[in-house]
Amino acid sequence: MNQNVRISLYIVIPIIFWMLSGIFVEEKEVDIDDQNLSTSIEVKESIPQFYSPTVKLKATSSSERRVEVRAKTTGEVVEIGAKEGDFVAKDTLLCRLGIVELNRTEVKSPFGGYIESIVKPGNFLDRGQVCATIIDLDPIKFIAEIPEIKIADVKVGQKVLIELITGEKIEGKLSFVSKSASPQTKTFRVESEIDNTKGLIKDGITSTITIKTDPILSHKISPSILDLDDSGNIGVKILTSENIVKFIPIFIVEDLEDGLWISGIPEKVDLIVKGHGFVEDGQKILAGLDSI
Repeated sequence: MNQNVRISLYIVIPIIFWMLSGIFVEEKEVDIDDQNLSTSIEVKESIPQFYSPTVKLKATSSSERRVEVRAKTTGEVVEIGAKEGDFVAKDTLLCRLGIVELNRTEVKSPFGGYIESIVKPGNFLDRGQVCATIIDLDPIKFIAEIPEIKIADVKVGQKVLIELITGEKIEGKLSFVSKSASPQTKTFRVESEIDNTKGLIKDGITSTITIKTDPILSHKISPSILDLDDSGNIGVKILTSENIVKFIPIFIVEDLEDGLWISGIPEKVDLIVKGHGFVEDGQKILAGLDSI
């Protein structure tokens, strides 16, 4: 579900139950008797923690190199030195041609890698035709595109978790962040380079890459306490040390199933977690505080 839609539902639909995150260390109840209004609000002290928001993207694995090894002369293939799927070292014989130019009869691997395709003996190759296609899988890259709105949050060296469509999970780091956006999609290319010495990770496999961005001092709250001011800004209501209700706009760091991580409010606050819809910004709470 779109995040904006979810936030709207949090505000519009009353939420009776919400999960207590453990970061609220004190709970208070305030009785209000202001202009014949008789109700109560519930206040909880919130202390922020450093939290690293994540960016989740679709990614695809990509081989380090893919080369079509071509014949340098014309002749019949009389011998091949590998078969499809084999790993070959650098300078391994791939194709031997039966020709008179003896110094050009052998086509060799330019680097160590896996044979994707190779011609069969008896085939006739013209100069420049492909003898074999070889790919290098170590290291292997996972490539994704990140929206421009998120590009400021990511940088080289941040930790990533890669989940392959096959169920495997791999930990790594972000190895490349493009400085230029795609003109068509307005997204930036990001990469994570992973060791693949045994060649177990295939080329072109679909995956999800989760980037763990730099930690931000944030509060974890229930979405049920979100509110809107007269201008439509999303925020929360707090109770100041002078017992005055104050609306504070917030920034949503990350929206999770068990709550919201937000920033933009003071490091230590008394959040109004119940009855916030019955009090207004700037309202003075006349009654004293009693700990529950």
